[in-house]
Amino acid sequence: MSVEPNIDDKETIAATLRRMNLLADGQTFSAQTLAGGVSCDVWRVKIADGREMVIKRALPRLRVEADWRAPAERASTEADWFRQVAEFDPRLVPEVLGEDRAHHIFAMEYLPPETHKLWKAELAAGHVDAAFAARVGETLAHIHAATANREDVMHDFAHDTQFHALRLEPYLLHTAKAHADVASRIRALADGVSKARIALMQGDISPKNILIGPDGPVFLDAETACYGDPAFDLAFCLNHLLLKCVWHKKFKKDYLQSFRALTDAYLENVTWEEPDDIEARTAALLPALLLARIDGKSPVEYLTTEKDKTFVRETAKGMFASKHSTLADIAANWDAAVR
Repeated sequence: MSVEPNIDDKETIAATLRRMNLLADGQTFSAQTLAGGVSCDVWRVKIADGREMVIKRALPRLRVEADWRAPAERASTEADWFRQVAEFDPRLVPEVLGEDRAHHIFAMEYLPPETHKLWKAELAAGHVDAAFAARVGETLAHIHAATANREDVMHDFAHDTQFHALRLEPYLLHTAKAHADVASRIRALADGVSKARIALMQGDISPKNILIGPDGPVFLDAETACYGDPAFDLAFCLNHLLLKCVWHKKFKKDYLQSFRALTDAYLENVTWEEPDDIEARTAALLPALLLARIDGKSPVEYLTTEKDKTFVRETAKGMFASKHSTLADIAANWDAAVR
């Protein structure tokens, strides 16, 4: 769904396009407000000469029910992550076309849905391709490998304050307040992620932020990027495949097949540490993230019944108690629990 931006937003778009040298004097453009995001204003812009692009402006207060604030400087973090990944493989991210850092805005390539389908929408429709999930896992591992143990990347993405505000506090620490019985475990996990300095995390690896491009996955929404623990990215993505088993139980077998394919492909390409080590950290994070998508500041919008929410809470806490160290064990137990 898209709507025409209001007059103030259209003036903002025009001014920022000129500052980025993407709009010449006298040129006209049209714009549509794109729906779906909670952290940014997003506009699709078409210049009169035929160029199309997406403009993103980071919001200091996110559009959720809870009071969730984060530094608007994260807009430049996203643009920087796109450029960093493009050095490795430009097909994996949209091209950054310009930046207006003073106003926390940047412009990027527009990727049409006809050629770049949204992975979340395909999963929701039951079009579940385990081979694509494997490509996501393989590609994510390659990104992590390319940035692991690099002092330059660690320096450029030392965004601990942003990551705390965007991920650790609203997801893990906020959830810990709602679950006193596992609060110490969740806080310890958050502390471990905050202290890790292993590789560059994207921070929001989710089916809603991954396009199915002609050459494989294309990653979006990297404003949470920070140097830390790559296990967070893997757990964040796998978490969604588990939750979708509860949402559309008829596709559970396919979702879990994708869970296993993504896991296997990722672990097969871990080169910077022992695969068993990152698998254990990922398995430890999963129950906390499951709880976070029910009782954190950004709950998933598709689990609406109290029955489904209670199921996720109870099953996640059971995972804490059992202390599964392998992702295969988690998939098997989730399968049995949903069934």
